[in-house]
Amino acid sequence: MRTAELTRTTRETDIALSLSLDGGSVEIDTGIGFFDHMLTALAVHGGLGLTVRVRGDLHVDCHHTIEDTGIVLGQALAQAIGDRRGITRFADCRIPMDEALASCVLDIGGRAYLHFDAAFENPAIGAYDTCMTEEFFRAVSANAGLTLHLCVEYGKNDHHKTEALYKAFARALKCAAAVTGTEIPSTKGVL
Repeated sequence: MRTAELTRTTRETDIALSLSLDGGSVEIDTGIGFFDHMLTALAVHGGLGLTVRVRGDLHVDCHHTIEDTGIVLGQALAQAIGDRRGITRFADCRIPMDEALASCVLDIGGRAYLHFDAAFENPAIGAYDTCMTEEFFRAVSANAGLTLHLCVEYGKNDHHKTEALYKAFARALKCAAAVTGTEIPSTKGVL
């Protein structure tokens, strides 16, 4: 079973998340409309079953809600992937969204690293601070053990650039997490 169900409660957020790498229902409620839209896109384009319920300190701002969701999603990915036996491991994807083009190259190898190259024109998209895109992916990478390279190659509209990043990550994750064999994909024999 490539699934995980996690909760995390702090003074800043209360999160319940369930994940299936092999599909299922998608229900997202973080209190941040654009973030809900991005997580839904991630689930749909990644072929994931994903249920996320977050109650965060949105009276402060969106930071804790988005970053903590990334932490829990990363932990859920690590749990659902397990020992990484048989996975493809490496994948990449480029996604156009109208005038924007974004790419994701990732390795589910157990070593966390994020390279993020994207510039945004505006401080926010609705109640979603654009700077939180990098923080979300940093939290996912660190907690899932992903080497993750994300880049907006070009674009003008911040909505399009951000959505292209989430979709590129989703498609690359779907390919890299696919089970294509029975061996650990490493010369060391462990990941």
